Amino acid sequence: MATRCEWCGDDGLYVAYHDAEWGVPAYDDRHLFEMLILEGAQAGLSWLTVLRKREEYRRAFDGFDPARVAAYGPRDVERLLANPGIVRNRLKIASAIRNARGVLEIQEEFGSLQAFLWRCVGGVPRQNAWPSIGDIPAKSEESDLMSRELKQRGFNFVGSTICYAFMQAVGMVNDHMTGCFRHEEVKRLARTTGPAAGRA
Repeated sequence: MATRCEWCGDDGLYVAYHDAEWGVPAYDDRHLFEMLILEGAQAGLSWLTVLRKREEYRRAFDGFDPARVAAYGPRDVERLLANPGIVRNRLKIASAIRNARGVLEIQEEFGSLQAFLWRCVGGVPRQNAWPSIGDIPAKSEESDLMSRELKQRGFNFVGSTICYAFMQAVGMVNDHMTGCFRHEEVKRLARTTGPAAGRA
């Protein structure tokens, strides 16, 4: 039996997410936008709850195409509020649309969302070495910076704790515990991937 981070438990969906995705460096703008919105949707909920709704989120939000989401109007908001397959919170839905518009502005200014976000870690994944789940922080100086810069651009649901969870998810930090089989695998991935491998 492989040793995994304690937080993923034994739920099949959670285990698959842990084993294949969590902590893997991601550079595709659409995926980064998706994870930013999903992490914001998680606020006050469990990540497993959001994972179970992920496929419906993708359908409801046009595959997380920032340009399409940015164009949503009142009818789209009502459509989303009526969809039981997503988190039906008016503030979170409004923030997803607002954040999509912010993404378009960032892409115009920086060329890509990944170029803007990965600046927060100098373009290189942080390799941590936590022996237990209790050692993992809820935020960092880098997540403080990301949160501050996103908020200055009008983004919502991007507090430092949400940003740190986002950074963990998209591989800006490797927070797999040292005893987890994925710790070294993700560490090796960080040396073989980069922005040129996955630009949107």
